[in-house]
Amino acid sequence: MYRDSNQVMDTYYSWRYKLALGGCALALVVVILGAFTRLADAGLGCPDWPGCYGHLTWPDETHEIQAANAAFPNTPVDNSKTWPEMVHRYFAGTLLLLVASLLYLSWRRPKQRTFKHTHYLMGLIILQAAFGMWTVTLKLWPQVVTAHLLGGMATLSMLWLLVERMRHGENSSLNKKYHTLHKLLPLAILTALVITVQIALGGWTSSNYAALACPDFPTCHGQWLPQADFRAGFNIFQQIGPNYLGGALESDARTAIHLSHRIGALLVTLMVVSLAYLTWREGSRSWAIVLIALIALQVSLGIANVVMFLPLPIAVAHNAGAALLLLGILTFCYRIYSSKTTEISGNIYKANYELNKPKLTGNM
Repeated sequence: MYRDSNQVMDTYYSWRYKLALGGCALALVVVILGAFTRLADAGLGCPDWPGCYGHLTWPDETHEIQAANAAFPNTPVDNSKTWPEMVHRYFAGTLLLLVASLLYLSWRRPKQRTFKHTHYLMGLIILQAAFGMWTVTLKLWPQVVTAHLLGGMATLSMLWLLVERMRHGENSSLNKKYHTLHKLLPLAILTALVITVQIALGGWTSSNYAALACPDFPTCHGQWLPQADFRAGFNIFQQIGPNYLGGALESDARTAIHLSHRIGALLVTLMVVSLAYLTWREGSRSWAIVLIALIALQVSLGIANVVMFLPLPIAVAHNAGAALLLLGILTFCYRIYSSKTTEISGNIYKANYELNKPKLTGNM
């Protein structure tokens, strides 16, 4: 009976772990598809939601296209833009169903320590679906597009942290090797926060079509300090209603956004390199190499975007690189934090044991 119970629990955790890992991979695909849709100017490829010109997929037959054009005369069908939008939606919908499955499994074991984590994840992905709808209905309003990007990164991050919690746990012996890195945790957390802000700046750059506002590198229009309008560039109260496809800001405002993203990239690079150096000094050379490789890849892709005038494959890869960099630093932070809590728990257990253990006397 006891053995059968253990087998059931092993099967249960195995299914949850596989679902979480699959969800993480799917979330990364959704992030990449979202970047492709945005960068291919296909964000309004379907003017309605959740369908596309009233179809479950998209109109591709001649009579379907004619009917769609009649129903939406201001947005004629362009099949080079309809399919990216709908493929992105269907992958996102599949991810929602997968997270719902994780939620169902968590209800069957409400005392497990990832119970709340799964519920927060479900709430986040429902909010993401709403942002996806608003992206279309508000016609690519930059605030919503940027929030949708951040929500996608947050969903991916929460799924990955769920995988980490299930794989290692607070009492895993694997965490012992991170004990020497405890003093680097504040810097690692600060680096993760700065990377998150930089991703938001990247989303703001993309949603305002400012990626090519500076067509040269390392200068901008041949100057180190070109004319830029930061007030207009970071006006978060842009009017709701206009179609923001292609952007609505003046050149100086876009330049300000682009420059801010470059400055953010420099700050992130300095912080990641510093963290990698300190990690190397503490003896964790594998993590130092991983951090350097991730930041080097991301910086290289960012520079290539400018000097090659934003080729679609490289621009999409730059978004994927941002996701991988974020996951890398979050993994680093979580494993250090987890090893720290394990050590604290162990010390508390030892202290309680010393206080409560039976007193040995000579009468024994």
